[in-house]
Amino acid sequence: MGQPSYQASNAIIYLTYGAFLVIGVWIAWLRRGQSKKDFLAANRTQKAIPLALNFIASALGSGILFTYPEISTIAGVQGLVVYALASSLPLLAFGFLGPIIRRKCPEGFVLTEWTRQRYGVIAALYLSILTLVTLFLYMVAELSALQQVISILTGLNGLWAVVVECIVTTIYTSLGGFRISFITDNIQGAMVVGLIILGVITVGVETKVDRSLVASSELLGASLLGWQLIYILPVAILTNDFFISGFWMRTFASKTDKDLRIGTSIATVAVAIILTLVGVSGLLAVWTGAWPGDPPQEGSIAFFLLLEQLPAWVVGIVLVMVVSLSTAAFDSLQSAMVSTGSNDIFRNRLNFWWIRLAVILVIFPVAVVALKSPSILQIYLVSDLVSASSIPVLVIGLSSKCYWWRGFEVVVGGLGGMLTVFIFGTIYYGNARDGANLLLLEQSLYVNDWSAFGAFVAAPIGGLLWGFGAFAVRIGVQWLLAKVRGHRFDAFDRLPPADPPLYTGSRERSSDENGGEPVTFAKASSLGGKFL
Repeated sequence: MGQPSYQASNAIIYLTYGAFLVIGVWIAWLRRGQSKKDFLAANRTQKAIPLALNFIASALGSGILFTYPEISTIAGVQGLVVYALASSLPLLAFGFLGPIIRRKCPEGFVLTEWTRQRYGVIAALYLSILTLVTLFLYMVAELSALQQVISILTGLNGLWAVVVECIVTTIYTSLGGFRISFITDNIQGAMVVGLIILGVITVGVETKVDRSLVASSELLGASLLGWQLIYILPVAILTNDFFISGFWMRTFASKTDKDLRIGTSIATVAVAIILTLVGVSGLLAVWTGAWPGDPPQEGSIAFFLLLEQLPAWVVGIVLVMVVSLSTAAFDSLQSAMVSTGSNDIFRNRLNFWWIRLAVILVIFPVAVVALKSPSILQIYLVSDLVSASSIPVLVIGLSSKCYWWRGFEVVVGGLGGMLTVFIFGTIYYGNARDGANLLLLEQSLYVNDWSAFGAFVAAPIGGLLWGFGAFAVRIGVQWLLAKVRGHRFDAFDRLPPADPPLYTGSRERSSDENGGEPVTFAKASSLGGKFL
């Protein structure tokens, strides 16, 4: 590989981090007088283009250099196109569902706040735990990917890049909160788009494809895995995006619903193109003979095997892109975790300095786990399986016609979905141990059987079946109690509005205040949060 020298690699990596630190601290200084509310969220302040850049930066990360080229080497063009579209199209859901949830929960800034108002405290805490665990896993995956990328590209110890990134993002995030993350993501998102364009041009000029390998690779045709992924990936990624608080914070930050729709639409197109271009490197690695290599290498490093054939200055560009991708994704996850914890657990009553301390403390367990270099894909898949069980039963409550749906059904359905995966795995493999291992998807997604497909069918369908079963049990018990106690059976009565903890009263914001779009604020969700 045209690998940059030791000195050049260090200069590129740490000067890039230094630039982001200076920018972040400078912006934090300019906003040093902001309130705690502004530190945690930025509701109704952002226009379409900044939103688009933020969604782009938050949707990517250095892990894409492993996962998308790998799917290309396994499932070819079909798998890559499915993966890219399944990762990008769910962003449109925020443009569609965001306005609905903002009307129901005007002063919230994360999905868990609406959950509290709609389903009660227990369901909200249940979802909050899943959300925080998901954010933790994504932070671990990002740092693990960064460490591996730096080591492969430069031969340096990736540990120090991880340490520096943690220090840099923690400093400016603890000083400025979500607002700083939003502004730096604008810069980093624009940089990533520019660097991707430059990288594509470079690879196109420098790469020499062996046409005889194109036909023999069979990567242009369809495959069983490719057809399975058409179902698996949309279900997995769409539901998992609901757990990413950073997306919801950006959804609530949109100035108008129109800005949100335009921003998510631009981001969807850009992310689809970027991920496809990154994934094509896996195809090129095969067609140039760089992969599988001798001895054969894993498909996850196909991108880096391709780089071995390119000049050192190309690797330098990729290093800047990697640092930008990783920093943008990581500070978004960092601010999202702190804002979610502050809102859901402490109800935003913590002192400003305790919140800043939380930003610092969160980083230690994340870094420790990340340095063990766990499988990035497996981390994502475990999180996807949990979300596929929990989100379908949650979103039923978005419909005003389903006012009878309670938090009890959400919790039982989510847990029941995971139990269903275990039951399916036990039947499929014929033993409980392998059934339990299927919950962790230890065989990965890319296996030549129906285990992963079955798991992602069992999770949402099992969750819904358990949810409706819990509904039937709850209604039956409440009917019996009403008969025994001589009370009126009121399980199907609409609940009175709940008073949100972060907002009281009702008012209508003028069109001038909201950038031209009239917005009516309800006092709260039209339904009171109730678990049973």
